[in-house]
Amino acid sequence: MTKHICCRSLIGKERYSDSPQLLFSGLLSHFATYFVLKYMSGFGNEFASEDSRCPGSLPEGQNNPQVCPYGLYAEQLSGSAFTCPRSTNKRSWLYRILPSVRHKPFTPMSCGDLTENWNEVEPDPNQLRWKPFNIPKSSEKKVDFISVNKIHSCTYLPQQGEILITTEFGKMMVEPNEICVIQQGMRFSVDVFRETRGYILEVFGAHFELPDLGPIGANGLANPRDFQTPVAWYEDRTVATGYTIVNKYQGKLFSCQQDFSPFNVVAWHGNYTPYKYNLENFMVINCVAFDHADPSIFTVLTAKSTRPGVAIADFVIFPPRWGIADHTFRPPYYHRNCMSEFMGLIKGHYEAKEEGFQPGGASLHSIMTPHGPDVDCFEKNSTAVLKPERVAEGTMAFMFESSFSMAVTKWGLDTCHCLDKSYYKCWEALKSHFNPNWKPSSK
Repeated sequence: MTKHICCRSLIGKERYSDSPQLLFSGLLSHFATYFVLKYMSGFGNEFASEDSRCPGSLPEGQNNPQVCPYGLYAEQLSGSAFTCPRSTNKRSWLYRILPSVRHKPFTPMSCGDLTENWNEVEPDPNQLRWKPFNIPKSSEKKVDFISVNKIHSCTYLPQQGEILITTEFGKMMVEPNEICVIQQGMRFSVDVFRETRGYILEVFGAHFELPDLGPIGANGLANPRDFQTPVAWYEDRTVATGYTIVNKYQGKLFSCQQDFSPFNVVAWHGNYTPYKYNLENFMVINCVAFDHADPSIFTVLTAKSTRPGVAIADFVIFPPRWGIADHTFRPPYYHRNCMSEFMGLIKGHYEAKEEGFQPGGASLHSIMTPHGPDVDCFEKNSTAVLKPERVAEGTMAFMFESSFSMAVTKWGLDTCHCLDKSYYKCWEALKSHFNPNWKPSSK
């Protein structure tokens, strides 16, 4: 369940790495030299990849031979029950130097601001908005740990600063305006090279999939070919002081130690993988006659619930597009929703609230909490001359929409000191335009 996405953003400090495969030359304020990262195209495909340093490392004709090529261990990673229908069955086979089972026992570790206590503060049904979250001062303290994702899908959206994500399947460079999905059970680490900030969505109970297109047809929205999955990459490395594996389990953090790299997968095949997607590739559908279409036409990914048409979580974007609707109030309408709406801004200015809602900030409109354009937006667009125009040029806003109610932690309401307590005032100046003597104009 998507509970604490509304109270934390992904905030990182500079990290110094001794990895020989570091894709960055010099720790400067910007990237200098990149090595080429390769990806495979498609969404939910049956992929197969082996590191070019070990040709033939994928077993032929079977998954679990008595002796694997190069003396590797075979390990299956299951993302669904064995008996799930083929259309929803998720699994990959990993061929690794040592299996992941070889580690010291897990022990509890400090959770910091991460909490599973949703009763710390009273529920707040008000419209909530956060100013851009602060980025901690850079530190020369070296961080060397691996995280294990125990959630069905974890989506990362960098808003400022590139992030290099190393996984058991390979490496991905994820830049602002891109997203990355790490699925349940996958081990990964994140390198940041400068001040970095972003958003995380955790989904429990279902994997993300592409939304059904219905009458739209075979093409549109996020096309499968634009999703990218990393190619196999391994390191055969031991560290005397050990790797720290961080495991989020039942809302708490645990860690264990091992002396070899978790990223020792030489080859793999399957349909259960991490992936990334560039939001600029989204094929926008919009109204071409009149009225404002519902924002579901901007859905990139959906995690379905057991109720048809109702999502545990939808990931929705508001990309640059043409606005041409005639005799229509074109910005988003005033709304009360049976879904929770958490919004963030990667860059630019959101059309319904050009002031106050800033890149790196966020808002939460809970179930049935009224929301909509601020007074400036309403007055301007109620009298605007309607002509074809570009909407959201240079902007990328997004929404995590969920059928669940979202609880906000003490950190989100108090500790972060970013809550905009004057948010409600953006609607205070709305005035009545009611005229009981109004008559329809003659045609």
